[in-house]
Amino acid sequence: MKISKEEALEYHSIERKGKIEVIASKPCLTSRDLSLAYTPGVAEPCREIHKNVEDVYKYTAKGNLVAVVSNGTAVLGLGDIGPEAGKPVMEGKGVLFKRFADIDVFDIELASHDSQEIIRTVQMLEPTFGGINLEDIKAPECFEIEEKLKETMKIPVFHDDQHGTAIISCAALINAVEVAGKKLDKVKIIVSGAGASAISCCKHYIMAGVKRENIWMFDTKGCITKDRKDLNKYKELFAQAKGFASLADAMKGADVFIGLSMGGVVNKEMVKSMGKDPIIFAMANPDPEIMYDEAVSVREDLIMATGRSDFPNQVNNVLGFPFIFRGALDVRAVAINDEMKMAATLALARLAKEKVPEMVLRAYGGEDFTFGKEYIIPKPFDPRVLWYVAPAVAKAAIETGVAKITEMNWQKYEEKLKERLGLSKELIRVMIHKAQKKPLKVVYPEGEEEKIIRAAHVVYNDNMAYPVLLGNEKIIKEEIDKLGFDQNEFQIFDPEISEKRNQYAEAYFKKRSRKGATLKDTKSLMKKPNYFGSMMVDLGEADALISGLTTSYPNTIRPALHCVGIKDGLKVVSGLYIVFAKQDVYFFADTTVNVNPTAEQLAEIAISAADTVKEFDVTPRIAMLSFSNFGSSTYPDSIKVKQATDLVKKIRPDLMIDGEMQADTAVVPEIIEKEFPFSNLKGKANVLIFPDLNAGNIAYKLMARIGQASVVGPILMGMKKPIHVLQRGASVDDIINMTAIAVAEAQAKKK
Repeated sequence: MKISKEEALEYHSIERKGKIEVIASKPCLTSRDLSLAYTPGVAEPCREIHKNVEDVYKYTAKGNLVAVVSNGTAVLGLGDIGPEAGKPVMEGKGVLFKRFADIDVFDIELASHDSQEIIRTVQMLEPTFGGINLEDIKAPECFEIEEKLKETMKIPVFHDDQHGTAIISCAALINAVEVAGKKLDKVKIIVSGAGASAISCCKHYIMAGVKRENIWMFDTKGCITKDRKDLNKYKELFAQAKGFASLADAMKGADVFIGLSMGGVVNKEMVKSMGKDPIIFAMANPDPEIMYDEAVSVREDLIMATGRSDFPNQVNNVLGFPFIFRGALDVRAVAINDEMKMAATLALARLAKEKVPEMVLRAYGGEDFTFGKEYIIPKPFDPRVLWYVAPAVAKAAIETGVAKITEMNWQKYEEKLKERLGLSKELIRVMIHKAQKKPLKVVYPEGEEEKIIRAAHVVYNDNMAYPVLLGNEKIIKEEIDKLGFDQNEFQIFDPEISEKRNQYAEAYFKKRSRKGATLKDTKSLMKKPNYFGSMMVDLGEADALISGLTTSYPNTIRPALHCVGIKDGLKVVSGLYIVFAKQDVYFFADTTVNVNPTAEQLAEIAISAADTVKEFDVTPRIAMLSFSNFGSSTYPDSIKVKQATDLVKKIRPDLMIDGEMQADTAVVPEIIEKEFPFSNLKGKANVLIFPDLNAGNIAYKLMARIGQASVVGPILMGMKKPIHVLQRGASVDDIINMTAIAVAEAQAKKK
């Protein structure tokens, strides 16, 4: 990825300067809110904390707050540029903490080169922060600073420049050695660089099983040997009795090269001279010790990693520090010890061997990854790192006695971590758990599509559903084999040649014979997967249908309406989207089907939406939306919404519903409390019924695109049996979520 100087400067300078801001996590809209946030209300938590200092974690943000501390003496590849010039990097670190692990950060830049001064300053920050991340402090001062802070502070202290690279590169090394068919305790390792990162890496490798006597380290003056008089105590740990005249000599026959120095110190001849199946980690940034394409051009058996994102096997510190702190904070660890760091390493190594989900493939342009030479470490944008690494770190903290919280429900903890990223919201997990209690058969008419097969594989292995794929059997099986899945996971039917086609045609003909259908045409229709699949559901040979990935909405819904039909007592089907906006969840209807519903149809849509929302174990609070508030503008459109509201109140007096009302009235409780106290809508509405398709469709798409909301759907309401139509181009996650919803709905209908 090429980024120009102008782009980088504009990014940091436009609108609000820098990259971070502080946002209140509680309402601060009214004078009452402010009285609770500050005086006089704030006195109450102050008194509680004064009585028990540990309550600071209960009443303040300390438990999720990390200080990123630097003096700017070793910034990236820029060197000693000072605290002010290092501030953009520290702000960036804060962004990464928030983006990957939902940890809040204050960056603190210190104008000091004095180690004792820095130590004392950081010690005084302990009441404020749950953890300290030291950053970009040069060696050897960084060692002294971290050691003293770890000895004297009762919150986690972690120098990422030392330990981050060590933890991640060690995971890569463990896997690389396995791929090469070698053993950690046998490999000969040559290290270029003897700074904080190199020394920490080697210490960590030794904990993993590497022999200290098999490591040769080079600094700017050559090989580190016991006869040198210029070594500090940290370098002395890796001094060998006998050294090598040069880096080139040392690399002859070596198994592993670790580069933590500068670009260009390794050439092709040095790579050629290494032993069989060599491993090179050239981690200098932005220019590695040797470029990836140069190295692989001379050794086909090479396993290589760099610090760059444009080559395979990126050793990126973002795979470590956010998740290590997440685990440490969540059990209130008083330190980050060696066992916690090793737990993170082993979790990363294990994750690299798992099959990569579609959401990760999509983030990397659809490129597939399989454990091997070019994939020995997870990708930085793999969200699974959070719920692999953080629990591993938390468990290690508990087991080694440095955690104040010693009891954890690990399944709930993993779910909470997933919720932090918004990848598996609570409502969808409710549906998944329901589906898993009694998996049912789900048919996918677009069974030849890779996304469908990937989703079907997940729902089968997660015990959510028994997938049925429709399409050309040969094509489907070839795709299954290409993806490395087991064909036994899937039931496959080809509507073109299936023996069931005639049976379905006759059943369909009985339904539609007085609606223009002929038996001949019907037999032809059953060759179409959407008709074939819909008849499977209608006849009870499948419990639900998911389609629409590659077909238009009308072409997907028409077969379902003809074969399965509308639920008894209803006159319309309608569409509903679940909209996740920060911590709030809304249900939007109708967003996909009815262009300009009548008052009677709107009432029916509202009732269908309420009943659907109840299936998510949510109590519906329904707002019938308009441009008018309770008769403030009497136009046909607003009158229609009022009439629909009255109909729902008459038909379903058990529902909390009101309207017509404007959108802000619906979602800001203070407006109703102050302006419309007569309304029976109490609290924030969570089910929003739009007056027509224009409004509903526009609203959910704007929320998804510029409202920073996540949307799930559409859920098709009003069918006799669960039929759901995907958005064209839906992701694998969308298909999985819709499958869980369909199975839960089918379970409810069976009851």
